[in-house]
Amino acid sequence: MPAEKPLPRCPWAESDPLMSAYHDQEWGVPVRDSRELWETLMLEGFQAGLSWAIILRRREAFREAFRGFDPKAVARFTEADVARLLENPGIIRSRAKIEATIGGARAYLAMKDAGEDFSAFAWSFVDGKPLRNTTGKVLAKTPLSEKLSAALKKRGFKFVGPVIVYAWMQAVGLVDDHGAGCFKHP
Repeated sequence: MPAEKPLPRCPWAESDPLMSAYHDQEWGVPVRDSRELWETLMLEGFQAGLSWAIILRRREAFREAFRGFDPKAVARFTEADVARLLENPGIIRSRAKIEATIGGARAYLAMKDAGEDFSAFAWSFVDGKPLRNTTGKVLAKTPLSEKLSAALKKRGFKFVGPVIVYAWMQAVGLVDDHGAGCFKHP
């Protein structure tokens, strides 16, 4: 019997089993949970300048270090917590990214306190349903990611430039960017 042919995937997900599993099970699947959307945005910020595979390999360590990405717990982090995190070899030890995550928790909670649900906010940029990239191109950012980036920055988030925001939009299914040859392409 011939060997089973692997599923055709987006090229970035073909060579690493971890990335293949992430692609197949998570990437581009619409996320509606506010806390999960926030966690993914914070992890995308840590990814800046690095590969997503590095973040995936350390995701559980990040979750442990940041108290399960509970925004209320993270918002209470102090300088002592920053110092503790800077010593944690399981995460990316960048003071700016750690402080951006703490600030991101505070911004998330400020939105919530003001009656603005993070999921409703994010999904409002795509009218509640995933946008399909029909350009045939692999994009790094779009006018929409620039607009969403500006809205996040206005609310106090950091490490949310348009490239990071577009990667987040892809990851959480705001944008469907599976390539034409991918088994997940519609």
